[in-house]
Amino acid sequence: MSEQINTRRRRLLGTTVAGLSLMELGLSGLANAQTTSTAAASRLASFENLRQVNTGTLNMGYAEAGPQHGPVVILLHGWPYDIYSFAEVTPLLVAQGYRVIVPYLRGYGTTRFLSPDTPRNGQQAVVAVDIIALMDALKIDKAIFGGFDWGGRTVNIIAALWPERCKAMVSVSGYLIGSQAANQAPLPPKAELAWWYQFYFTTERGYVGYDKNRNEFNKLIWRLASPKWNFDEATFDRTAQSFNNPDHVAVVIHNYRWRLGLAQGESQYDELEQRLAKAPTISVPTITMEGDANGAPHPEPAAYAKKFTGKYAHRNIGGGVGHNLPQEAPKAFADAIIDVARL
Repeated sequence: MSEQINTRRRRLLGTTVAGLSLMELGLSGLANAQTTSTAAASRLASFENLRQVNTGTLNMGYAEAGPQHGPVVILLHGWPYDIYSFAEVTPLLVAQGYRVIVPYLRGYGTTRFLSPDTPRNGQQAVVAVDIIALMDALKIDKAIFGGFDWGGRTVNIIAALWPERCKAMVSVSGYLIGSQAANQAPLPPKAELAWWYQFYFTTERGYVGYDKNRNEFNKLIWRLASPKWNFDEATFDRTAQSFNNPDHVAVVIHNYRWRLGLAQGESQYDELEQRLAKAPTISVPTITMEGDANGAPHPEPAAYAKKFTGKYAHRNIGGGVGHNLPQEAPKAFADAIIDVARL
């Protein structure tokens, strides 16, 4: 940790000296800003191996790191984030011998639909089906799963419906499986206010507004969901490239409209949704996590603890950690992945 801190100090000092030199040379503030932005981008953790694979419905983009025959960990992002939420988690797991797979969900990054006729469906079951199809395409029989937001819901679903494919699970904000029927119940006004974007997305104005302003919109969500996370422009811009996916807006809007029963899912997933509507328990070893500064709507740990019937632990993460817990507290998240299989 001390070495990381010293490295950051040296980089900060270098950036500061460079900025002073530019001022002494009489260069413009714009040049200084561009240099700072470039320096910030160079400090960001990245992935060396970005790959594509056909999974039946999708040509799915994913990052892969670690030994080919190591125990597999699959990490799933949410909205409005992408694979880079796990850029600092991944090397920590690789150092422990894990093979790490981090896919772009449908509608993000380099993941594409193979047919223009496939509905741009964002219902909860289909995202989990995508990940099972990815495992099949990569010949992965079983994995440890970790996720947050949409990714947290997806790992819950996989653990509930396909426990034979899930060795263990780490889920930020706990149990997130829902149903259209449950979502019909109104919440107290303060809780409804936190879902303002969900109501916005139900309108055509919301569809057009999100399409037109997706970067500004998503940056606002980052700030609201993680009010104490001081991310820089380079960090956001790296992820914002994933929102340029041609199906991004359609998938996001469908996801939130489906939740409220305002958009239909695909009939082939009806049986899965019926099972999920019963709020099935999860028996695989599980660690749930929550940041102390999560500004997004989320359940209290006590509300979902009994949904996990196997070996189970919950961890509260302090220090101003918000909704994007893996990116804000990568060591805590990596430690949970390592520990969950030992419960």
